Amino acid sequence: MMPLTTVADRIDRLNAAVGRGAAWAVLVMVAVQFLVVVLRYVFGTGSIWLQESVVYAHAVLILMTAAWTLWAGGHVRVDICYSGMSERAKARVDLLGAILLLLPFMAALIWLSLPYVTRSWAILERSREVGGLPLVWLLKTLIPLFALLLALQVLAQAIRACRVLSAKPE
Repeated sequence: MMPLTTVADRIDRLNAAVGRGAAWAVLVMVAVQFLVVVLRYVFGTGSIWLQESVVYAHAVLILMTAAWTLWAGGHVRVDICYSGMSERAKARVDLLGAILLLLPFMAALIWLSLPYVTRSWAILERSREVGGLPLVWLLKTLIPLFALLLALQVLAQAIRACRVLSAKPE
């Protein structure tokens, strides 16, 4: 079980690094949105490019920090019974949730998003707006990347749940 725990630790470190890096998107969003407002209401001008960059930063923030949030326990959980459960029961719920819900959903998301992303890359898809960003293909790439990072984090949680379940009960 030790080598698998090492894999889980590496997944945690990867997702923490990606999450911390992506968290800087908050600062970008605030600064650019402030600039958009100043440009519009003080100088009477606007920029579609700047407005779209706020949307892109928001997408980066949400998609690239989701696995980190799962690791930190910051995701939404319907906690009617879970908080009162023993550690082994929690591990059973986590393992079943990972195997039956999260991993299949992430696999489906990767499978279904790849053609969508591939088409976007093939034409180097741009914004529909005249002054918009030419990076729609890059933005769409975040979808399978999000699913992959989240699937890895779910795998790390499943490893840890198996470790708890394989330990001798006290």
